[in-house]
Amino acid sequence: MESKPLTGPRLAGGTLQVFVAEALVLPTGFLTAAFLTRRLGPEGYGLLALASSLIAWLEWSLASILARAVVKFVAEADDWRPVATASLRAHFGLGLALAALVWLVAPAAAAVLGEPALAGYLRLFALDLPLFSLAHAHRQVLTGRGDFGGRALAAGARWVTRLFVVVLLVSLGLAVEGAILGSVTASAVELVLARRRAPIPWRRGGAPFAARRLWGFALPIVLMALSLRLFDKLDLFVLKARGATAAEAGLYGAAQNLAWLPGLFALSFSPLLLATLTRLRREGDRAGAARLARQALRGALWLLPPAALVVGGAPDLLRLAYGPAFAASAIVLGPLVLGGVALVLVSVSTAILTAGGRPELTFALTGPLVPLALAGVWLVAPRGGLLGAALVSGALALVSAGVCLWAVAREWGVRPARATAARVALLTAGAFAFGLWPTPGLWLLPKLAAGIGALVPAALALGELAPAELAWLRQRLGAALRPEQGQAVVPAKTDG
Repeated sequence: MESKPLTGPRLAGGTLQVFVAEALVLPTGFLTAAFLTRRLGPEGYGLLALASSLIAWLEWSLASILARAVVKFVAEADDWRPVATASLRAHFGLGLALAALVWLVAPAAAAVLGEPALAGYLRLFALDLPLFSLAHAHRQVLTGRGDFGGRALAAGARWVTRLFVVVLLVSLGLAVEGAILGSVTASAVELVLARRRAPIPWRRGGAPFAARRLWGFALPIVLMALSLRLFDKLDLFVLKARGATAAEAGLYGAAQNLAWLPGLFALSFSPLLLATLTRLRREGDRAGAARLARQALRGALWLLPPAALVVGGAPDLLRLAYGPAFAASAIVLGPLVLGGVALVLVSVSTAILTAGGRPELTFALTGPLVPLALAGVWLVAPRGGLLGAALVSGALALVSAGVCLWAVAREWGVRPARATAARVALLTAGAFAFGLWPTPGLWLLPKLAAGIGALVPAALALGELAPAELAWLRQRLGAALRPEQGQAVVPAKTDG
């Protein structure tokens, strides 16, 4: 399968496909978490949260190290295979090396966190590192080639497989080990499906591609990715190191799981945005690239109203998803979700900067997050507890988002419109107020659906969403499963 031309409509259709696939983590993740929290309890789930958070940080760091460089070079190349082979070899080597490192340091990590049982869980989870890394090497190539359907298929299969295998193994009595093996199996399934769509050769062939060129471009992006991934879970580990119990770690980890929901948009959209902007600039359409970048920032801001709806209904949502024992997590969900939306803006902004050939700015803008978070949570945790840690993380994410938006405005001349920001703020306040309405049990689900559904007519009434845009959105939703059709032009939205 050859690379497909990337256009605004194909970006929208591809984003919808990938978003729907990645959004399967919502029903499957809720079902998995609801099952595990009830079977393992706060302490057992806390140990799983610690192990999975550490491995997830390593895995997403691996996935992010070369992701944007690979997508950019594949999108620019006439022959994608040499770039893909260099990426595949690098990912496999890094995955094996990290797996060996985790195996060696697991006892020491467990001792630092005061949980001896954690060592065995970490060693078992290490099996997932090379599989996950190889799967994401293929994902990046699929994105660069424009095969968004292939990427969506592999991602969707991962989440569905994880749910069924985890439930099966834990029901058979494997407890935490069963949950870990479910994740390992899901990575293997994703790798098989992604490789069928992108059969990357293991041996070099065709025109040579110097791996040092890949690493040279990627180095600042690597440092940025490591900073963001470490920042993402640093507060949980600092809390534990400062004396939090396994049960408190479980409460905080449960809130982090919900706060990660805005990241689905970044996970689905940012790589596709990078590939599309790279192609547009390569073809000389800088005006089209700037217009698309502006719309991308606008779309990221629109995550705030649904996020506020979730925060407003946090106590009922946590009881429904995790059980009554986790209702206390609601107090930290607000700052964590706000920080999650801010990190989406960071992800979109750094993708725009990378497409513009300024990867060195990405680490300069995000690098300070880790030392500031480490110092802040370390100082606040003893007295501020879970809420103090969440407030530090959320505030730092907001500052980082503001700095990244400033950099995009300086480099691209692109910024969210003030009128859009005002409308989004108004709808965010309304969504939060609606979320506060107490709705116990399963009645919460139709309330959330009604609240999210009301955002579209509200946006139309405020003039933020034009009728032409709504018609175009309906067309793209209908064409999400057949992106080669319906090459409509993205309707322009004025900055007023």
